[in-house]
Amino acid sequence: MIDILSLPYRKKFSAELPKDSEENNFSRQVIGACFSLVETKVPRNPEIVHVSHSLLQELNLSVVDTVEFLKIVSGAKTFNGFEPYAMCYGGHQFGNWAGQLGDGRAINIAELDIENINWKLQLKGSGPTPYSRGADGFAVLRSSIREYLCSEAMHHLGIPSTRALSLVKTGDFVTRDILYDGNKKDELGAVVCRMAPSFVRFGSFELLAARNDSKVLKQLVDYTIVNHYPELGAPSKEVYIQFFKTVAEKTREMVIHWQRVGFVHGVMNTDNMSILGLTIDYGPYGWLENFDRNWTPNTTDRNNRRYRFGNQAQISLWNLNKLANALYPLVLEVDPLQKVLKNYGNEFLAELHKMKLSKLGLYNIEISETFLDRLEDLMERDELDMTLFYRSISSSENRENWEGFNSSLVNSSYKSNDISINDWRNWYEEYTSHLAKENILATELNLKMKLVNPKYVLRNYMAQLAIDAAESGDNRLVDELYQLLLKPYDEQPEMEKWYVKRPDWAKNKVGCSMLSCSS
Repeated sequence: MIDILSLPYRKKFSAELPKDSEENNFSRQVIGACFSLVETKVPRNPEIVHVSHSLLQELNLSVVDTVEFLKIVSGAKTFNGFEPYAMCYGGHQFGNWAGQLGDGRAINIAELDIENINWKLQLKGSGPTPYSRGADGFAVLRSSIREYLCSEAMHHLGIPSTRALSLVKTGDFVTRDILYDGNKKDELGAVVCRMAPSFVRFGSFELLAARNDSKVLKQLVDYTIVNHYPELGAPSKEVYIQFFKTVAEKTREMVIHWQRVGFVHGVMNTDNMSILGLTIDYGPYGWLENFDRNWTPNTTDRNNRRYRFGNQAQISLWNLNKLANALYPLVLEVDPLQKVLKNYGNEFLAELHKMKLSKLGLYNIEISETFLDRLEDLMERDELDMTLFYRSISSSENRENWEGFNSSLVNSSYKSNDISINDWRNWYEEYTSHLAKENILATELNLKMKLVNPKYVLRNYMAQLAIDAAESGDNRLVDELYQLLLKPYDEQPEMEKWYVKRPDWAKNKVGCSMLSCSS
């Protein structure tokens, strides 16, 4: 194990790309640069809430000096003299071009070579930057707990994601209007230290293209290819097209994983789309409980439901279209970019169909989309808890006979009665006829299904319970959920209390049903 604080930093992004010539920290338009140097705000009384020892272990790292570590991950001290910076990018928000956005409350504090990857360490909530647009640049404990837990939960679900190294309370208070209804209040401040090989987004390229800054656009694209997609070869027109194709493939893989576990990102703006296909920027996210293709966790999206569960595939394609527009100045041909987009849609549908069948234990036979549509219609009508239902039928006793299957329906439904039994019977008969053709032992099928159908996910009410406890000074529930989510596919009988439907009290509670972008 290597002490993380003993690692020398090695600048990549901040050494190879143009920086903002203005070094004073005030809100402004930043032209011709990919980042701005900025200092973190020293917190009043920082305190560690949690550290991801699983992440440290994965990277063969340790923390020797916890006092010094706290100073670094709270923003009280720089990492061995590294010059912190905030990144410049733009984006489409809710379908509209928003212009320059940038890291309004995220500051990169180190670039470290770990396990042959140059990891960027970034503090979220450590003060204002030139991209804060008049905001304070801080974050509150509730949103920070949600980001910290969800980043690690997604990774252990097998979903590409940024990671979270630590969660710190700052000792400062931050004023927020959680529902944007004029009721402001002071909340506990916090900082998450998150990690990724890159925090470059679709919007990083979009802003440069919108400004007709082809020189810096090429620099950023070339940097990204050389450092993150070296297998594609030296940057050229053909490589730019292959780069776009590869980003599309990674995006497709990520979103299909979201659909597999019932995750709804909530804010799929182009500035929240990673160029590495990582889930990034955990704001008002949520997991489906009662299956609902129209559900969004985001109060800002309540009317149009642009980012609803059933629309995430289409939005990912829309976002890739905007990325294609941004890359066009380097390609100067429409057809190859359009070909990637057309193939994306077709391949997404094929992969999504395959994934949905795998959740039912069906792998080797041709089955119509109608069969799956009927299932989802029934799940939606009878308000079945997505996680509970699929996990339940991953056991042969709940899959191979009607009584067990019916028990799964009743136990996972949020309806007290009036389940569509006859319709379910008809669907079940077709399902068992398909299963019979699979020719696989029940025990083996159980194992395969349980690897795609998690038992535990970070439901909003669970996160809210941890938030409530932590705001009262008790961090034990944060740790309990962290430990639970390290092994989401395991049975964990001692954690069975979390394998239940959303409690009634959480159905309409703020923080449990829908959330705002306020953090």
